[in-house]
Amino acid sequence: MTDTAAALTARGDKIYFPEPLTRATIVRRPNRFIIDADVDGSETACHCPTTGRIGNLVLDGLDCLLSRSHNPARKTPYTVEAVSVDAPGADHPVWIGINQNAANRYVEQALVHHMLPKIVTAHSVLREQTLGRSRLDFLVDDTYVEVKTPLDSLQVALGDHVRTRPSPPLASTDRLVKHIGELGRSLRAHQRAVMLVCFLYDNPGFKVRPSSHHDEVQASVSQAVQDGVEIWQVNFRLDTTGVRVARYSDLTGRFVV
Repeated sequence: MTDTAAALTARGDKIYFPEPLTRATIVRRPNRFIIDADVDGSETACHCPTTGRIGNLVLDGLDCLLSRSHNPARKTPYTVEAVSVDAPGADHPVWIGINQNAANRYVEQALVHHMLPKIVTAHSVLREQTLGRSRLDFLVDDTYVEVKTPLDSLQVALGDHVRTRPSPPLASTDRLVKHIGELGRSLRAHQRAVMLVCFLYDNPGFKVRPSSHHDEVQASVSQAVQDGVEIWQVNFRLDTTGVRVARYSDLTGRFVV
């Protein structure tokens, strides 16, 4: 959560929010920064933590989860943490987290509390460390970890009640794969780097959207893997009280030409 990130706590296999999230219904998204939501019958302007597209969804009418801000100076009392593409009012909806900033805080808790042991067993977790020309999210012992949380292409089934808009063509090389290339070129002997593709829902398997630079992208990622970069996917499962690691897997072999 934006104001209360430090209050995240981990017990067992779950990372708990400082207070339960509030369920509401999205009315509209008037601009990149605001989502209007119906909160207990009152239309309220809420902070949207991602300025880009959320898949190709039209958000109007979808259920959402809100975290409350306790900062009296904020103009928006809530932040939209997740949306659901299940039928509005469903008893047990599946939530898609949209707070990309929060993803790093969840990953930090997962690393500190040894929830990702197949990737790395952490004794020391340092934030924002430099490797070559890149400033990476974490240095975990001797392993650099960079977190990416794609939201522009959601790999979820959509019911008939969900409205969508056409996805624009991807005409440029994705920043994610550019960063992978930088990591590979910066690694020295015996160093290890992990690109952690993080989803705040149970994505079945990360795929890079085809683009006009597909061959360039494939070659760049393949070279980075040969240079020692590992690519892992981690799925978090979010509910009103916190998040769990749903599953994670090594994707490295998929990107070798």
